[in-house]
Amino acid sequence: MISSALIFLEVIFTKIKRFIAMLMLAIICFNTVAFAEGDPNIDNGGGGLKDGSSSNFWNPGNDGVRVTVVDSETGTVKSASIDYTNKNVSDIALHFGKVSKAEYVGGTAISATTSPYTFINPTEPLPTIISDGTGASIEAIRSYFTDEQVVKRIAEHTGIEFDDLTNGDYKLMLEPIMYITYNGVRTAMTATEAALYNMQTGGDLIYKFGPLSHKNLPLAMFLEKDDLGYSAWMGATDAKATDSDIIQYLGVGIVSFKEKEEEVEVTASDYEYRVDTDVYTSITVTGGEHTPDNPVTVRFYIKNKVYTVSNIVYPDGGSQLVWCKWHTPNTEQIVNIKVTVTGGASASKANITASIVDLNKNPPPDPTADDRNDGFHAVSVPNKAQRTSASWSVWRARWIPNWVWHSNWYWVGSDEDGHWVDYGYWVDEGEWEFYTNSYSVSMNANMRITCDEKNPTANGRTMKSGYGINEQVTASISGNGEYTTLQNAVTYFPEFYYQTYWRLLERTSGSTLEFRKNKYSTYNNRTHFTPVWYPDGSYTVYTWAIDCWTPAGMLSANLTDSLTIKGNVFDDWHIAPSH
Repeated sequence: MISSALIFLEVIFTKIKRFIAMLMLAIICFNTVAFAEGDPNIDNGGGGLKDGSSSNFWNPGNDGVRVTVVDSETGTVKSASIDYTNKNVSDIALHFGKVSKAEYVGGTAISATTSPYTFINPTEPLPTIISDGTGASIEAIRSYFTDEQVVKRIAEHTGIEFDDLTNGDYKLMLEPIMYITYNGVRTAMTATEAALYNMQTGGDLIYKFGPLSHKNLPLAMFLEKDDLGYSAWMGATDAKATDSDIIQYLGVGIVSFKEKEEEVEVTASDYEYRVDTDVYTSITVTGGEHTPDNPVTVRFYIKNKVYTVSNIVYPDGGSQLVWCKWHTPNTEQIVNIKVTVTGGASASKANITASIVDLNKNPPPDPTADDRNDGFHAVSVPNKAQRTSASWSVWRARWIPNWVWHSNWYWVGSDEDGHWVDYGYWVDEGEWEFYTNSYSVSMNANMRITCDEKNPTANGRTMKSGYGINEQVTASISGNGEYTTLQNAVTYFPEFYYQTYWRLLERTSGSTLEFRKNKYSTYNNRTHFTPVWYPDGSYTVYTWAIDCWTPAGMLSANLTDSLTIKGNVFDDWHIAPSH
């Protein structure tokens, strides 16, 4: 009696251990990743398991992955499927061959076989695919299926050259596999096969293995982004799925490879900026096609700050202007700007040198009453670089849907009384359409010089030499793009042959710039004194209006205005003896 009791307790204890192991099962899900730049967008799902029996059970660790090489555009199968597992599963007595989800969805019927089951124990062991309750490492799964050595093994086993496999023409279709004892028979099946076989058995599989076959297994891998005609799974991740949902959505992961030749090129140039100025720094990015699914990101590293521009898209063969706005330092210096570009298969870098200059360093000296320049001769007014408008465009992309019904017919019921059911599904086979938004900015600048208000003998626009003049520069800017105001203007004078000395104007109100206050002025006026020796005739002042910045560069304008000199300041003074 004691012996019988001990045997009974041992059986009970064994069942309890099996029940606890199954109860602790958890699920991971795996989505599309990109070789050398993983982005799996992984969630977790699943839950506890139903109690097993001596004829129907699953042990943690009895899992694997079926790998199939498919065309990256059409999803058609390009290699024989290979089953990878860490276990020795040579005892599998029932399986369904090496048929991929792509083939089942394409119309291949499920067919059980008792032929020897083939598998590969990988040199680099698989991470846990179906959790045993301690949790599977998402990072480990992502790292495993994007590891170069692992992909090289897959290339070797599928008979495809590694460089060909990873050049962007192919993708890997991954399907989780469970190894179970079903009705006393060691059986192997993917999630898709579990759903199809459950339909064949009239629901017997889900009755005996539901939490595993219709929840933990199919939720082990699913897509978060549509790919290859398979829709992302938007349903529950903690409940059993229907056969049709499993066939349509679940039990599949995809590894994508991007062309290594798809370089991102950067065109950048050096800049000269003024101190204390709002400016734009721009580059042009080209190379490859970049959709919202695969955008470019540009980062400008300027003076311990990072300016990030993301979600940059453009079509194959296109290019895109990319910019950032920043404010220059208050002192002269060289600013080294580092630019990094990520997106596609590479990261290109550019270095820009920005020279920050201070133009307020050469104001004219104090004029004196005995100044002379007997050899003076008039010269032509300068004509510096002028650009009064700028245009640029920005690529955008919009999805143009194209919903196509994919039929998937199955015979349901007995041979005589059954009927056909279409377990098909809608697939959005649309594509991205590129378009541009165009931008332009125009500047209209004007200048006017006038006789200084303290000039007692000025007559309209005629004055004697030796007195001062005032200046105002205004600008109106219009357009639908980004821009700064007109921030600087530099004025050159004929007495210095429009060189040597100049005056940097400053903003006084709104869009108006004027001379800075003259330290030699008795009244501290915003004035420029004409030399007493300047000959009679036209006195023409030249101003270069600059630093209206746009993403497409700086706007500038050449401006001139004239007054008439007639006589000099000494004509207003008469010294005679008093009577």
